[in-house]
Amino acid sequence: ILFLVSYSLMYVGGGKLIDVVGTRIGYILIICWWSFANLLHGLVNSFLGLGFARFLLGFGEGGGFPASAKVVSEWFPAKERSTAFGIFNTGSSLGAVIAPPLIAAIILELSWRWVFIITGAVGFIWALVWYFVYQVPKKSRFLGQEERSYIEQNIGFSQVEKVPWLGLFTFKNVWGLVIAKFLSDAAWYFYIFWLPKYLGDVRGLDIQEIGYYAWIPYAAAGAGSFLGGWASSYMLKRGISLMRSRKIALGIAAVLMPAALFISGSPLNLAIVFFCMAMFGHQAFSTLMQTLTADLFPSSTVGSVAGLVGAAGSLGGVVFNFFVGIILTHYSYTPVFLIAGLLHPLAFLVILVMVKKVTMQPKLN
Repeated sequence: ILFLVSYSLMYVGGGKLIDVVGTRIGYILIICWWSFANLLHGLVNSFLGLGFARFLLGFGEGGGFPASAKVVSEWFPAKERSTAFGIFNTGSSLGAVIAPPLIAAIILELSWRWVFIITGAVGFIWALVWYFVYQVPKKSRFLGQEERSYIEQNIGFSQVEKVPWLGLFTFKNVWGLVIAKFLSDAAWYFYIFWLPKYLGDVRGLDIQEIGYYAWIPYAAAGAGSFLGGWASSYMLKRGISLMRSRKIALGIAAVLMPAALFISGSPLNLAIVFFCMAMFGHQAFSTLMQTLTADLFPSSTVGSVAGLVGAAGSLGGVVFNFFVGIILTHYSYTPVFLIAGLLHPLAFLVILVMVKKVTMQPKLN
């Protein structure tokens, strides 16, 4: 809970930070903070110290996705944007697939503390790479003039002034994205937090067996990130309008989510298939939600909007998982899967009703 609370807060603060200081410096600050907090996990010797480290880690991690969203908005025009979001969003799922064997190897050779020390150190190295490599297109030394001109001509909103942070709440599109993210991420956090426990408590698997099965839905989630973004870009290049291409892909992703309703009554292998469908659908949905922030708002404001939307998502995770504990205490996983399977279709209806236009006319001071 400490992690999710700080994660939510930093989603908002990190998004605003990125808009103020820019993606190059802002990302470095976020990566260094996260790396320090991660490394600190390997040094603490008490439960209180661990809780403090988790709280700091949430602050660092919460700024990552708003920063990534702003980077994509700076570099990629609409026809390529959802694919770019899909590629970077795939990274989190790919990490969940490859991390367990690497963590196990480090623990066996060294100790659990070195898992955090090594990954924290790698984060600082990545911050240095980012500092020396990244620049906005206008300043990047890796671009030729033709490609630079293409990017500048095809990315809109370049001359739009920044919108005051509180002014973002006057836009219906912001509220539509916030509500939809609150609903959809509530289900996602349930899956990632409770999948191992479900496989152990209900399916009777031991640690080794859980490791054998649990990576598969995360691999499906990674595929969903990439294919969800690719599908929308493909439709856009085939002449389908921007908003329609995003909503068609969102609708397809949302339709997959009720597969969760069949998990409880299915044999284990089939239940894993339904888990895969749900996590594939969510990550496709999430990628397109992130893309919409860059479609609907100017680059100067994308970090702040992405921060608000992401904070709503993690808050949804906190609220839903609180009730999950209560439901499991008195009932079973069946009603939880029922609710989780219907949240994305409900979120999609919110998008259809509240998110109407691709352009924004900001109310400036």
